[in-house]
Amino acid sequence: MARSKDPYSGFRFVVEIGGTEVGGFSQVSGLERDTTFEDFREGGVNDFTHKLATVTKYPSLTLRRGIADKTDLWQWHQDVINGNIQRQDISVILRDYGDADRWRWVFEKAYPVKWSGPDLNASNNAVAVEAVEFAHQGMRRRE
Repeated sequence: MARSKDPYSGFRFVVEIGGTEVGGFSQVSGLERDTTFEDFREGGVNDFTHKLATVTKYPSLTLRRGIADKTDLWQWHQDVINGNIQRQDISVILRDYGDADRWRWVFEKAYPVKWSGPDLNASNNAVAVEAVEFAHQGMRRRE
């Protein structure tokens, strides 16, 4: 049994889109934020340079899952192509071994900007995987 000081496993996660749990994702990437800064030299201070925060950037969120009969992400991206951009919050939830939510990252006002299909190769038996990349307006952690 895991203790509260043990780190959580990276495979125990679920994804919610628009508040509804959608399952079957094998990989999530883009849980990242990066604050850029500018160096500022203060007159008369020669032993260090101030680091002033400027802007925080967030990469795209990418969700990967095996292709099945569900076409919801394909259709959402098709709607974007057709000029109908519907933004939704996407939550990535990390769970402990008891299935309790421990970390929840919310990607605000996301919409799909890229859909990638599987590499098809008759000489292997790998699962066909789709990847969908989402632009969003920032990531926050919700308790």
